[in-house]
Amino acid sequence: MNLDHLPWSLPSEYDDRPCVADESVALTYREFRDRVDAVAEQLSQHGVGRGDVLAVMLPNRVELLVAMAAAWRIGAAATPINPTFTAAEAGHQVGDSGAALVINGDGAPVADRPTLAVDQLRTRAEGTLPAPATDQADLALLIYTSGSTGRPKGVMLSHGNVAAMIASMGAHTGTTADDHCLLVLPLFHVNAICVSFLTPYVQGARTSILQRFHPVEFLTAVQELRPTYFSAVPTIYAHLVALPAEMTFDVGSVRYAICGAAPAAPDLLAAVEERFGFPLIEGYGLSEGTCASTCNPVTGLRKAGTVGVALPGQTVAVMAADGTLAPAGERGEVVIRGANVMQGYLNRPEATAETLGDGWLHTGDVGVLDEDGYLRIVDRIKDMIIRGGENIYPKEIENVLHAEPAVIEAAVVGAPHDVYGEVPVAFVAPAPGQMIDVDGLLARCRAELTKVKVPVAVHVLDALPKNPVGKIDKPTLRAQVPAAVGTGA
Repeated sequence: MNLDHLPWSLPSEYDDRPCVADESVALTYREFRDRVDAVAEQLSQHGVGRGDVLAVMLPNRVELLVAMAAAWRIGAAATPINPTFTAAEAGHQVGDSGAALVINGDGAPVADRPTLAVDQLRTRAEGTLPAPATDQADLALLIYTSGSTGRPKGVMLSHGNVAAMIASMGAHTGTTADDHCLLVLPLFHVNAICVSFLTPYVQGARTSILQRFHPVEFLTAVQELRPTYFSAVPTIYAHLVALPAEMTFDVGSVRYAICGAAPAAPDLLAAVEERFGFPLIEGYGLSEGTCASTCNPVTGLRKAGTVGVALPGQTVAVMAADGTLAPAGERGEVVIRGANVMQGYLNRPEATAETLGDGWLHTGDVGVLDEDGYLRIVDRIKDMIIRGGENIYPKEIENVLHAEPAVIEAAVVGAPHDVYGEVPVAFVAPAPGQMIDVDGLLARCRAELTKVKVPVAVHVLDALPKNPVGKIDKPTLRAQVPAAVGTGA
């Protein structure tokens, strides 16, 4: 396995090609490598060295990628931090990771660690660095989970994991030097790092970085920058198709787009393809698997309602409750093997053993593989609602809610019930300019779902709460349920 994602490993023929740009900075491959060396020297002089961790707390910008690669240049790892975190949230990640230094926007203190302001990063090297000596087994990234089930855990990803991931994704999507990715997802998440930057990077392709998402600004950037692909979450696509029909943009440069990080309703995928004309391929994966493990093909059969087939070099299976692998068509927990699977959770041996103990990465997701190897995600195991002994999967109900044109977001959670144990409750948000008819929505549910699956209540919010990665925050919604519904609903 090569380490082509490291700047000094790339061929010199890339040197003068455009590499990465944001709204303020545009660098060729040579300029990017020179910036990396300059910051690596600076980090060394601040005491950061092999085996240390560098925390980078910045919004999407070129310097975030430079700092990350500079850490790798001196044998350190990087942990990107959501720049909107509170002091307590950032302090947890900095302390848990043992970060030796924090790079942030203004150099303000974070926890008790030394900091360096982004504007103080050097752009010219002095030539004092020794030759690189980074190994596949060295820690590259500490990606912190969103913490929906407790304090966030640090996912340890080695350079071997990262190399395997970008090789797997690049082969599946056919990425070449002619590609151009528009990066819109946050760079504190492994999807943006691996799929939107490193996958094109190793091919000599280019990446353009957007700091934030706004529907009109995003499509204007597509029209002006002419990217060939981008990766986004369902919420982003929902906002794009919700734009007024008279608003049109030239998106002809896009050969495909990726939808991941959260389940997408089939109707949403179809609506995007119908409106914009490019293939929208849904994928699936976890930070623990260095991002992606399945994806529908760019060319070839895309099966609606599935997240595609296993990416090259990975094995994806469905495991029954007794630990055996289930045959096609049967439900079970999705499990993954491959060189992309994490090293474990930082300083959490019990959680690591629980997730990796039998040689498979246990995802906590319920899925079904068909005869062709296409995976359908049924739901999260922990999100399953048990009503009077009957298993109810919220995703099935959410798909029905999403089919209503006035609904842009939908989530179903379990509410405590003194007779049935749990009952389903829905939260929905309206598309811009739309009003949601709750009675009509419930009538649709009654027509398309068995009685036990029909929500006992539908609550309309202006927008559903999200976690830092952009997924709907179901723990927050669950916390609202007792007050909204009561235990005797």
